[in-house]
Amino acid sequence: MHDYDAGSDDDDKGRKGKGGKKEFDCPTCNANNPTDEPIKNGDELRCNYCGNDFLVSFTDSGRMKFKEL
Repeated sequence: MHDYDAGSDDDDKGRKGKGGKKEFDCPTCNANNPTDEPIKNGDELRCNYCGNDFLVSFTDSGRMKFKEL
């Protein structure tokens, strides 16, 4: 089991906006995964490329953290 901390980027995918983040970069294979719904704390996400599942949480500063399931 791994915990990954996705650092914030300079573009919108690394920031929590009004609608929340709508994409994530897989911490295992680095593939970009767009989502239909905004990503929220406690969501379970699956990478569309490598198939790994992650539990998402957000730090106080808005950074996404991934816990491999």
